[in-house]
Amino acid sequence: MEFKTIKADGQVEEEIKKSRFICHVKRIYTEEEARNFIAAVKKEHYKASHNCSAFILGPQSDIKRTSDDGEPSGTAGVPMLGVLENQELTNLCVVVTRYFGGIKLGAGGLIRAYAGSVALAIKEIGRVEIKEQAGLRVSMSYSRYQDFPVFLKNEGLTEYDTVFTDSVAATVFVDKDQSEALKHRLTEFFKGKITIANQGLRQVEVPLEM
Repeated sequence: MEFKTIKADGQVEEEIKKSRFICHVKRIYTEEEARNFIAAVKKEHYKASHNCSAFILGPQSDIKRTSDDGEPSGTAGVPMLGVLENQELTNLCVVVTRYFGGIKLGAGGLIRAYAGSVALAIKEIGRVEIKEQAGLRVSMSYSRYQDFPVFLKNEGLTEYDTVFTDSVAATVFVDKDQSEALKHRLTEFFKGKITIANQGLRQVEVPLEM
């Protein structure tokens, strides 16, 4: 299962025409988690004018919910969700708390403010891609292990769980669709004088550029 989401939970605040906008962001994996998060923010900011929310769930982003929480219909929750959709993010919930500062923004201004608050928070917190990688256990002689760092550097890989006995064994991880190709390159590099065993899959988080 591969998807894009936020790097970490967090919050980012900005002021727009004397109104405070605080965007709270949290990774979620169930609707219950999303609703509990929204309720917790509302409880903490019970004096706020509005606590508008949007969340998106599932590897296919198939569960989506929004709330304008008293703002004019369509000016908060839907624009917030739109930012998540445009950045192809899922499994996260955003709540934008607004403390009204006395200046009305109008429908267009509200849409820009709520969408902008979410976009700013995502930019500052960062995004990651959650992807599955395949583990390969490589066993080799000590003399061949001396050349292993050269191979790893060329491939941009890191070794894990290295064990030294009468031979050397180390694990490398690669995107699962690259596993067979890496096996071939390993075999070619070491002229077939190594053994390679599959180690199953693991989930990794790869930072994404904004």
